Amino acid sequence: MLRARLTDLVKVIGAILMVCLGAGCATTQVSNGDPDPLEPVNRVSFDFTETIDKALIKPVAEIYVDVTPELMRTGITNFFDNLAYLNVILNSFLQGKLDQGLSDATRFIFNSTIGLAGLVDVATPMGLPEHEEDFGQTLAVWGAGGGAYLYIPVSGPNSARDLPDMATSTFTNPLFYVSGVFWPLTVVKLINTRANLIEATNIRDEAAVDPYSFTREAYLQKRRYLIYDGNPPPEGYDDIFENAGGGGENTGTLVIE
Repeated sequence: MLRARLTDLVKVIGAILMVCLGAGCATTQVSNGDPDPLEPVNRVSFDFTETIDKALIKPVAEIYVDVTPELMRTGITNFFDNLAYLNVILNSFLQGKLDQGLSDATRFIFNSTIGLAGLVDVATPMGLPEHEEDFGQTLAVWGAGGGAYLYIPVSGPNSARDLPDMATSTFTNPLFYVSGVFWPLTVVKLINTRANLIEATNIRDEAAVDPYSFTREAYLQKRRYLIYDGNPPPEGYDDIFENAGGGGENTGTLVIE
């Protein structure tokens, strides 16, 4: 079973690379600079997801918050984050960040052992910080264009470039190879993740005139922030300063996490 799934992993990653490179995704850009050419379809997916969320997922997450102590929820979040960290390690190395990859691997080992299977984050106090890397960022580093914005039902914001990470993050997660507990724990992860987002989505719903557009822009800005490791170049300001005759350099960038 394990060998078969590892073989599937190699085939999927190979297929992703062939599609990306063979189809020329390294130079593909969204036409006319529109990041959301599929907006009508995406809005349908967004509305469908919001309906399911309000009717089922959010109420369950709110009950989960009420009955589960915060310390326990923190441990559960740490546990799932640690399981997903193999994908971070893989993509740190794929992006050529060797020192970071070694640090990430060490972090995973310490949290998986001393940290009781990841329930306790012992690595951060030891000077091994958590990073966010995925295959979408790797493709960006390799030169792939962002492609169209996509809103995946239930899953949420995504893009043509980030979509392949759904495969790599699944195949690098140890839970995938334990079929007996994969789906039950996946449900727990979904509820726990939604519980962690209750406050953020409440703020969005109260403050945003158009929650769909707000969600899209927040996602795209965060992806840009992650791709440039927290230091994205200024975007869209150079022409303003040139037209105004200004000679200063603008380094301010709005980042929504």
